[in-house]
Amino acid sequence: MIRSMTAFATQQGHADSATWTWDVRSVNGRGLDIKVRVPDGIDGLEAKVRAAVTKSATRGNVTIGLRLAREQADGALQIDPARLDLILEALDAIQDRAFDKGVTLGQPTAADVLAHRGVLVAAQTDVNVDLAEPIWADFETALSAMIDMREVEGRSLLSVITAQVDQIETLTAQAVDATKSRSDGVKTQMAKALGRIMEDATGADPDRVAQELALIAVKSDITEEIDRLGAHVKAARDLLATGGPCGRKLDFLTQEFNREANTLCSKAQDVAVTQIGLALKAVIDQLREQVQNVE
Repeated sequence: MIRSMTAFATQQGHADSATWTWDVRSVNGRGLDIKVRVPDGIDGLEAKVRAAVTKSATRGNVTIGLRLAREQADGALQIDPARLDLILEALDAIQDRAFDKGVTLGQPTAADVLAHRGVLVAAQTDVNVDLAEPIWADFETALSAMIDMREVEGRSLLSVITAQVDQIETLTAQAVDATKSRSDGVKTQMAKALGRIMEDATGADPDRVAQELALIAVKSDITEEIDRLGAHVKAARDLLATGGPCGRKLDFLTQEFNREANTLCSKAQDVAVTQIGLALKAVIDQLREQVQNVE
C-alpha cells in the first residue's frame, strides 16, 4: 500500500499540574525533513522524537510541536533571573553613560527594578520528571494517527493513479491502432513522392532516392515508443502493487512517460496519432501531479 506525504494529527494529555498538546504535521518533500519544537525540561525528548519519525517515514516535511502548560503555584511570585540580569546590565550602562557626560543619577531601588515587566513573574510548578512517560506516550499516539492518515490518503491516491495508468495504457493501444491505419497512407504518399522526384530529377539514382525515403520512414516509426510506453505501464503497476515508499521511482517513471509521449508527437505525421500523443501528455502531467504526493 502506498502512502501520502500529507497528513496531520494532534493529541492532548494531562498529568499532575501540567497539560500538553502534541501537533504533528506532514507535507510533501523531496526527502525527509524533520522540524521539532519542544520546551526545555525533558531530557532527550527531541532526539527520541526525531528517531521515531525517521523510523516511521521516509519522505516528507514533518513538523512536530509540543505545547506544555504548567499550573501556577498558588499565586506565588518568583524572579526571572535572565530578565533581571538584562535589566541590571541596562541600568549599569545608563549609569556609566551618565558619568561620562558628567551627570549624576540616583541609584535605583529594588522596587524600581522589580517594576520592570518580566522581572517578577508568577511562580510555576517544576516539571516533574514523571511527566516524560505520559508525554512520550501521547506523542506515539499522535505519530501513529499521522501515519494512519497518510495510509488513508495513500489509498485514495492509489485509486486515482491506477486509473491514470489505465488511461495511458488505453491511449497507447489507440496509438497502435492509429499507426496501423496510417501505414497504408504513408506508403501511398511515399510512392507518390518518389514518382514526383524521379520525374523532376534527371539522372537521379533511384536506389539512393529509395534509401533516403526508407530513412524517413524509419524516423517516423513509433514502434519503439509504443513498446517503451507499454513497459513503463507495467513498471508502474508493479510499483503500485508492491507498495511501500515508491514515490521517487514513480516520479522517474512519469519523466520517462513524458519523454516517450513527446517523441511520439514529433514522429506522428498524422492527425489522429498527434491527438493521441497530446492526450497522453495531458494524462501524464496529471499523473505527475499525483505522484508528487506519494511517499
